[in-house]
Amino acid sequence: MKLTLSIAQMNVASGLLEENLLKAEALVAEASARGSDLVCFPEMWTTGFHWETIGQMAGKHGGIISGVADLARRRRIWINGSMPALDDDGNIANTSLLVSPEGDVTAVYRKIHLFSQMGECNHIAAGNSPVVADTPWGPTGLAVCYDIRFPELFRTYALRGACITICSAAFPHPRLEHWRILIRARAIENQMYFIAVNRAGSEDLGTEGSVNYFGHSTIVDPWGDTVAEAPEEEMLLTAEIEMDLVSEVRSGMKVLDDRRPELYDL
Repeated sequence: MKLTLSIAQMNVASGLLEENLLKAEALVAEASARGSDLVCFPEMWTTGFHWETIGQMAGKHGGIISGVADLARRRRIWINGSMPALDDDGNIANTSLLVSPEGDVTAVYRKIHLFSQMGECNHIAAGNSPVVADTPWGPTGLAVCYDIRFPELFRTYALRGACITICSAAFPHPRLEHWRILIRARAIENQMYFIAVNRAGSEDLGTEGSVNYFGHSTIVDPWGDTVAEAPEEEMLLTAEIEMDLVSEVRSGMKVLDDRRPELYDL
């Protein structure tokens, strides 16, 4: 099976919800016009990391999700991306949603590993559950940014049958080489497609300084080859991938079958 996907590498306007939603609507329309089955957005694409705004609009999160679901339904396309949303306890979580072309929220993943260096844990609640979604193109793992540094999560996804993982991110300079290496490593060691969706532009984080995001959203195949990589600036990156390659790579080199978990001290 072939999957056509688009990555919306956005310059997110910090704290400006309506501006980001309007930009996203245009990007979704373009992705649909290109024949994409799926469009992926970066981390916190609706708000950026403007914590004051995020807290003030906590009660509106449900309406924002409904709006994204309506957009997916109108354009007949799958949509994924991370945004602030309330968890089951009413706390704000960094939430990756997968919405179907019917407008159904088919998967909800809340970021498990919070970035302590930026004080993320002071503003949002951590998730507690890995998520593998059932989709027409195969089981799909969801992740957010800092998660990429924790290989156990992605091995869990591979063992649950995931053939692809989508990771929404906001990776800044100077960690571009970390980004490239980690994406390829997660794809190679788990023999899956890795869709890494990064932000572009810069953001003022107030007392925590400012950051410059380096873009370079990337699609890596199960063999570790780069299918497509964006430059640094804002853009819509579109590519077609062959999902049958996952089973070919896994049957050709039986890494997952040759594991000896009884010897691993984890």
